[in-house]
Amino acid sequence: MDRQQIIEEIQKMAAKIVATNPAGNRLLLIGGFRYRLLDTSARTSTDLDYHWPGRLEEKQRELSALFRTKLLPEVNREYGYEGTVKSATGPDPEFDLVKIIELAFYRRDAPGSRIEIPVDITRIECLDAPIVKTLDGVVFLTASEADMIESKIIAVLNRIHVETRDLVDIFLFESRFGPDTPGRIARKLVKLSLSSTNVSNRLRALIDGRKYYVRAIGEVIETQFATEAAARIREGGGAKMVFDRSIRIIQEKAGIKPEK
Repeated sequence: MDRQQIIEEIQKMAAKIVATNPAGNRLLLIGGFRYRLLDTSARTSTDLDYHWPGRLEEKQRELSALFRTKLLPEVNREYGYEGTVKSATGPDPEFDLVKIIELAFYRRDAPGSRIEIPVDITRIECLDAPIVKTLDGVVFLTASEADMIESKIIAVLNRIHVETRDLVDIFLFESRFGPDTPGRIARKLVKLSLSSTNVSNRLRALIDGRKYYVRAIGEVIETQFATEAAARIREGGGAKMVFDRSIRIIQEKAGIKPEK
């Protein structure tokens, strides 16, 4: 297997371990890998994301212990990789919004073999009850389709550092938005104390940074999509098309116009 295939297999191992152990009770699998694993997304993901309504630090410690006792031995048996589990720390201004577990795997006899898989424990605004999805007999708890895709728009409008992958997922899963999306997003923005002016300013900054984000989306297309899927996107307008469409979707679904 190539490097990305190994990463995905380890991600699957980790997600299955979380889904089948008490430490994973009530944790919701979200994010790009949720779309990849349970919805066959065309985009690969480099991390794992979970929604947790409780204390993030406590869940970070519980999952770290689980990965040390369950995941590291399994990866070693399957692939011969040794591994480490570390809780990330730092002065990031958004550190209180997400707790990160850094998983790293490597082969001592293979220089350059190191693989890093961040596990993000965060909290998203959910208006719906969790839903169940299954794969190969494993039951995964996840956010509703509406809460999932709406969380991508909320992240773009609320986070200090916009993740390019959120823009790409908004483009990929546009069909998951419902007719009541504008009202739902408005309720979520109120809960987050985000005024229409602040949100419009965020959107304007995003549009003003079009050149940067188009370049970043282009990198995502080249590195996180299969060759055939990347070729189709390029034929349809490439990174510029993805950025422009995602911005249009944000404006339409959130009912927001950028400040001029």
